[in-house]
Amino acid sequence: MTGVEAPGDSEWDATVQQLIGAADLQAAARAVEGAVARTPTIACPDLGQGIGAAVSLKAECLQLTGSFKLRGALSRVAALGASAERGLVTASAGNHARAVAEAARLRGVGCDVFMPRDATVSKVLAAEELGARVRLEGASVDDALEQALRLAEETGAAFVHPFDDIDVIAGQATLGMELLEDVPDLARVVVPVGGGGLASGIGIALRRAGSDALLVGVQAAACAPYVAALAGEPVQHSSAMTIADGVAVKQPGRLTLPLLRELLDDLIVAEEDQIADAMVFLAERAKLVAEGAGAIAVAALLSGRLAPVAGTTVAIVSGGNVDSGLFASLLLRHEAAEGRRVRIFTRVPDRPGGLAELLGLIATARANVVSVEHLREAVPLHVRETAVELTLETRGPGHTEEVLGVLAVGGYDARIG
Repeated sequence: MTGVEAPGDSEWDATVQQLIGAADLQAAARAVEGAVARTPTIACPDLGQGIGAAVSLKAECLQLTGSFKLRGALSRVAALGASAERGLVTASAGNHARAVAEAARLRGVGCDVFMPRDATVSKVLAAEELGARVRLEGASVDDALEQALRLAEETGAAFVHPFDDIDVIAGQATLGMELLEDVPDLARVVVPVGGGGLASGIGIALRRAGSDALLVGVQAAACAPYVAALAGEPVQHSSAMTIADGVAVKQPGRLTLPLLRELLDDLIVAEEDQIADAMVFLAERAKLVAEGAGAIAVAALLSGRLAPVAGTTVAIVSGGNVDSGLFASLLLRHEAAEGRRVRIFTRVPDRPGGLAELLGLIATARANVVSVEHLREAVPLHVRETAVELTLETRGPGHTEEVLGVLAVGGYDARIG
């Protein structure tokens, strides 16, 4: 990519005046004032050590509805004026739905939300609890968008696009305005790219302020339409599932594509394992709960693909509405990968007290037994013998070897299963 041109570039000025001007940003700032939290920008030394530069996290996962989307929703509803009284219609993977439902609640109007059939249950319930009528339609956000547009045309309700809208983009720009105020040495912003509204808004805020901070977008490798579009290649409609469902869109936006072509200095992709690792990193090291889309900027930094810059790099943690079951499974997966959760297979005498003796040795080795399963079929055993498979929590591979050593001394032929 060519990189950002100087703030005074005439082509850029014309683009901004046509799409989002200073007045739009000021109106958006008024719309969100008092209704959104000014989320903290938190220094993250552990992440900074990995890239050899200062890194902070913009914790938008702590926003009132759990993501940055509330900014754009409030901006759009404020711009609608009296036409919002006919009710609101939108489509979303979840976060925008919750944000529009909250905006509708504050305005006292009805709200219909279309979400993909496999939308996260917690996100569906969150929108419903705010009073939205949730309709599960289609296999993707794009499918849900078609249904939402149809309903808006039939009923006259106001449609609130999740990203491809001037007022929505201006609302997301308020996040960029906060960064400029809170980070004096801002050198680079790493931002998730789904539909592109957040990256566009932040980029416009940086340009309007004359900042030379770099803007790096990150997409999920399983669904990266902007990577192809900005390279001038055909966009392939992938049906692949991604842990970062909040950035899973099939098509670039009509407004956001030209904006990101102007604004982005780089656009990279993050693999599924990298995103999962970033979610765990944020929980363990930064004490922040992030969904896949919310952690994708951190995944890019952890990948080592970004070079150090002079000044502070800010990674946008854009949302924290993660399904609890998924999050728990990721933590268990991480423990196993780190060697802190292991399965051990061995045999014990099939008599009263046989298992207790084995568990006593494990206790002396200071390991924690999570589960025990007896195996009496499809395993070669003596007549008075049973096999057991134990799941243990240890301090790591070294401690696991200590446990195996204690069992060996005790006469057990134990191995990691």
